[in-house]
Amino acid sequence: MSSGVSTGQSSPEPGPQPGAPARLDLFRDLGLSRTPQPSYSQLLQQLRQGKVKDLVLSPSQRQVGVTYADGSRVQVPVFSNDQVLLRTAQAARVPLTVRDDRQDQATASLLANGLLLLLLLGGLALLIRRSSQVANRTLGFGRSKARMVQPEAAVAVRFEDVAGIAEAKEELQEVVTFLKQPERFTAVGAKIPKGVLLVGPPGTGKTLLAKAIAGEAGVPFFSMAASEFVELFVGVGASRVRDLFRQAKEKAPCIVFIDEIDAVGRQRGAGIGGGNDEREQTLNQLLTEMDGFAENSGVILLAATNRPDVLDTALMRPGRFDRRITVDLPDRRGREAILAVHARSRPLDPEVCLADWASRTPGFSGADLSNLLNEAAILTARRERDCIDESALNDALERITMGLTAAPLQDSAKKRLIAYHEIGHALITTLLPAADRLDKVTLLPRAGGVGGFARTMPDEEVLDSGLISKAYLQARMVVAMGGRAAELVVFGPSEITQGASGDLELVSRIGREMVTRYGFSRLGPQAFEAEGAEVFLGRDWLRSDPAYSQETGNRIDAQVQHLARTALDQAVALLTPRRPLIDALVEALIEQETIEGPAFSAIVERYEDQPLASAKADPASAEPDVEAAQVGL
Repeated sequence: MSSGVSTGQSSPEPGPQPGAPARLDLFRDLGLSRTPQPSYSQLLQQLRQGKVKDLVLSPSQRQVGVTYADGSRVQVPVFSNDQVLLRTAQAARVPLTVRDDRQDQATASLLANGLLLLLLLGGLALLIRRSSQVANRTLGFGRSKARMVQPEAAVAVRFEDVAGIAEAKEELQEVVTFLKQPERFTAVGAKIPKGVLLVGPPGTGKTLLAKAIAGEAGVPFFSMAASEFVELFVGVGASRVRDLFRQAKEKAPCIVFIDEIDAVGRQRGAGIGGGNDEREQTLNQLLTEMDGFAENSGVILLAATNRPDVLDTALMRPGRFDRRITVDLPDRRGREAILAVHARSRPLDPEVCLADWASRTPGFSGADLSNLLNEAAILTARRERDCIDESALNDALERITMGLTAAPLQDSAKKRLIAYHEIGHALITTLLPAADRLDKVTLLPRAGGVGGFARTMPDEEVLDSGLISKAYLQARMVVAMGGRAAELVVFGPSEITQGASGDLELVSRIGREMVTRYGFSRLGPQAFEAEGAEVFLGRDWLRSDPAYSQETGNRIDAQVQHLARTALDQAVALLTPRRPLIDALVEALIEQETIEGPAFSAIVERYEDQPLASAKADPASAEPDVEAAQVGL
């Protein structure tokens, strides 16, 4: 028997089969040591020999834990419902304990099912959240996107930061006073304006005024762009208008600012498909909210546009927009005040005179002046200087008006041709009293194909008054023809170039306006065309033909040609007797590349006075003093 036992114990221990499921090790779970595992037949033999102390059976795992008399323990695989093992243990009087694994299995199953349920609930919650976000976005189409500024919010812009538009600022200050102290106006029966429309060219400060009102009013301020009303879906814009005024009525008194209102306020009936489009529905709702059956007291609508000519007439009537404030280009004093405002945060050289720069920038808007100082500050930082000086401002002005500087031209035939062309413009500008003042003439090229330029400064009185005389327009045409006239005088008719193409376009435009709009021709005081001839698609599509006959159109073309030819003849007549002066100025311009306006005018005046004195002493001496002219430069 001993040999049988030793043979059974020395037999190789069966290892786990590949792919077989892992089984619960009872003694490993209990933290006990193990001996080499016997086979099933060896276990039965050991039971009969009395070497086994007790057994622990796990039916679900099909294993039995064996405890020997020496205290060692092993596990042996058994059959399911193994009656042989039970009878052998009973016959050997070995205690057999059956282990109940159902609680462990139930716990493991509960954990697995709970984990699966959590995963399902998490996925369902994610889907519900996503669907709710989509639903909120869908339902939010009709909500207003206006940004509200509370009275206690810190708005940096105040009325003191707005300069150059004193009249518009005064009108809006009255609106602010109405909101702060309404009793002063209601005591005499005055009502608060329902709408204020800011009208003016781009860059004049309309939006800046709205920001100043937001900082000064002390009431809730709603702001949004008119383009935010219109969406792809029909009815969304009208819904947003209703929601905007609903919020405004809850916060009344308050101000609602709509920027670029022409995006939704264009004239109705201008589309081919009729008036049932989204934009017109939005406009109809806006008209109803501003002045309809519903009371809208305490809500002031402030709007801005640079296209008042396209706005619907129902939107412009009193009761909707009670006030129309024109924010125009600033005059000289206004430009000086604007420059002073923008110069607060920038170090300026003590030699910089803002009054002089206000005189040098006629026609500039507030945005242009801000850009001028900003470009000068960038150039100052690039040159590693501490303050903005005159040279930085000069370079910034040329960059804004003429473009970036290109590589200088070499001393060649092209450079000389450009010099004659620009000297022709500059000389005629100086000779004609009705022309603009010459600022400078230069051969320094600019990006975009500009080889040189003669820059003039518009007359301040003409800009301020807005009245243009016939003599001024004729002088502009003669100055524009100066380059072509110089080429004719110096090189002859066969050597003229296309460099005057832009000048010819300017002459044609001025001549046509003189004939068709101002009545400055032989056709008499009659206006054949109106300003701003843009066509509304649909409304004016079938009426795009001019309001005059073909014969009248031919006469208009003939008058425009006559004005252009007259301007060219006058320019040639002015330059022909001054050929020596032209040559001297060209040589000086090629040498120095830039001649300032005052120096150029001084040379021309000295030449104009010289022939008169020389003619009395020696009529043969008619040549200009070239050396004196060059020294004067």
